[in-house]
Amino acid sequence: MDFNSSAKTVDLQERLRRFMDAHIYPNESALSEEIESGDRWQPSRLIEDLKSRAKAEGLWNLFLPDISGLSNLEYAPLAEMMGRVVWSAEVFNCSAPDTGNMEVLHLYGTDEQKDQWLKPLLEGDIRSCFSMTEPDVASSDAANIRASIKSDGDVYILNGLKWWSTGAGDRRCKLAIFMGKTDERAAKHLQQSMVLVPMDAEGVKVERLLHVFGYDDAPNGHAEISFTNVRVPKENLLLGEGRGFEIAQGRLGPGRVHHCMRLIGSAERSLELICERAKSRTAFGKPISDQGVVRNWIAEARLEIDQARLLVLKTAWMMDTTGNKAARKEIAMIKAVVPKMALKIIDRAIQAHGGGGVSQDFPLAQFWIYARTLRLADGPDEVHLETVAKMELK
Repeated sequence: MDFNSSAKTVDLQERLRRFMDAHIYPNESALSEEIESGDRWQPSRLIEDLKSRAKAEGLWNLFLPDISGLSNLEYAPLAEMMGRVVWSAEVFNCSAPDTGNMEVLHLYGTDEQKDQWLKPLLEGDIRSCFSMTEPDVASSDAANIRASIKSDGDVYILNGLKWWSTGAGDRRCKLAIFMGKTDERAAKHLQQSMVLVPMDAEGVKVERLLHVFGYDDAPNGHAEISFTNVRVPKENLLLGEGRGFEIAQGRLGPGRVHHCMRLIGSAERSLELICERAKSRTAFGKPISDQGVVRNWIAEARLEIDQARLLVLKTAWMMDTTGNKAARKEIAMIKAVVPKMALKIIDRAIQAHGGGGVSQDFPLAQFWIYARTLRLADGPDEVHLETVAKMELK
């Protein structure tokens, strides 16, 4: 394994670092103030301006190898850098769920589907959501889904209730990728299909927007959406009937790796904040940095971040050299390891900051929510550990 960065990646890292220093970090508070002061669900003018800058500077769609020319290994340090500010990936058109949906369309879409949906997503003109998870079943097992996709002449009729459709609160969200069952008599993993559904189709209704630990994540949001007798042309089917589970696996693998890459950035910045805070505060007659317990936190964080990063880089390297399927165990491993690692370090950073750590004055509360949510999103820890155990037992 060779983790040396190519000349292209080194250049992109430096350009991205300069962009973050000039435009992202200085605007962390400004974005919060903009969202709080106006219509929370109006797309952010600040982010739209930054997106134009990023596109002009060639820092755009870096996540998609066939577009950016970057391997997963080359993209890893760039994603890590974006993860240092939780909203910055959107500025570079590299944020979930759009990235996963663009990968689906790129890999499995027809030319017509790509023209209609992939092109405007790549341009950042629209946004999208992924409607797989359901409130009434344990969606950690995608075979449980109850939503239906029924054939009726030259259309499909969709019915079902979905939730945690991230991005559906955004007024620019024009597309949902909907997963439902086309044939309940087929083999367990051949019953599901995926269909492209315009958000303005009759029968699609955003029922409510869900909060995450009290945050509404405006202006993107996480929606519960009902699909009631929604009629879409059969040309909207992705790949073929019974291929939904296959598409889901193809989509979630790279998405899990991207999340882990970004989360390492959050953990790294949290460690930096611990060090800064520990050196600038005095308690019980000496700097916090002289307290043994805090020094232990700092040392352990350095070890744990580097261990996790090496595992992520190995996974990215395997995806590049042997393919996503061959890296399945490693993908499961990082998805179980990285969120727990980051959550521990972020929690200690909050502790080091005292009351400030849970306030809006630092990014730590948002980091904590991101890390804790990722112990569930894209599959809970227990599912990934089960995957690793099964593969070891074989």
